[in-house]
Amino acid sequence: MRATLIYGAGDVRVEDVPDPTLQEPTDALVRVLHACVCGSDLWPYRSMAASDQGSRMGHEFLGVVEDVGSEVSGLNAGDLVVAPFMWADNTCDFCTEGLQTSCRHGGLWGRDSDGGQGEAVRVPQAQGTLVKLPVGEDSALLPSLLTLSDVFPTGHHCAVKAGVNPRTTVTVIGDGAVGLSAVLAARRLGAERIILMGRHKDRTDLGREFGATDVVAERGEEGVEKVHELTGGDGTHTVLECVGLRPAIETAFAVVRDGGVVSRVGAPQYPEVPMDFDVFMRNVTLTGGVAPARAYIEELLPDVLDGTLQPGRVFDRTVSLEEVPEGYRAMADREALKVLVRP
Repeated sequence: MRATLIYGAGDVRVEDVPDPTLQEPTDALVRVLHACVCGSDLWPYRSMAASDQGSRMGHEFLGVVEDVGSEVSGLNAGDLVVAPFMWADNTCDFCTEGLQTSCRHGGLWGRDSDGGQGEAVRVPQAQGTLVKLPVGEDSALLPSLLTLSDVFPTGHHCAVKAGVNPRTTVTVIGDGAVGLSAVLAARRLGAERIILMGRHKDRTDLGREFGATDVVAERGEEGVEKVHELTGGDGTHTVLECVGLRPAIETAFAVVRDGGVVSRVGAPQYPEVPMDFDVFMRNVTLTGGVAPARAYIEELLPDVLDGTLQPGRVFDRTVSLEEVPEGYRAMADREALKVLVRP
């Protein structure tokens, strides 16, 4: 079959790889219908050292079950399913606490197994990982349902960890797909004042449609001043940091209200968190982390199925599997917000 591999910075290839097979009785085989390129995929795309051996890519996919192992129940060939970006047994102590990303028997697509950007995937711990979807293969909802694998639950996790509710004001830092998902999630949780910090008008326009009440295009001190101007000098109760770069977390601490919460889900590309004495004296809380997407799928699914939420609008370009390298380039060059892949 065909699948995506990365060999180094800027070197993404689609090549022939062995067809996946059932290896454990807890496995399932899934034929991929939709996958996508994640913003986190761009980190190795920009900086990975060259290698003679490619690494499989892709951790967001939905598809059709082709076969299941002897210990898998509740799933059958022909079922349409979505897979969260990490697999989990959904029964261990961490999973039952809602932290499937720390599952004692879990793992990450591409790193420990097949990648989602391919024609098919062997799914470990299939019974605990896969979620059946009550729609057909040709449903117009598939792009939005695909976001349940990662990007929408990640934005939701950011808002939940921050404690967003109807009484909190919110600043979202970052107008990428995660930031826009965080706007959508904050609005869903009842926030009436949502300030989106982003400088790409096509993206911030979508952010407004998702629920942002204000947009701040300025960066650095100018951006901080604008947020304070909009909030009477206090900043917002919560800040959702969806970038992962040091300037973004510094801005987050600068615009959060005293006693407020900064939640970060942007994979941090800095070695230390700049929480100095000033942040300490202001009683600011830092939270966030990698999103346990599996914990949120059932909660978010009904709003996607009935069309109340349309998180799939973050996809603004569609490519075939063979065109995936071009999809990476387009996202890296900011020509695309998020690329949908149809093998």
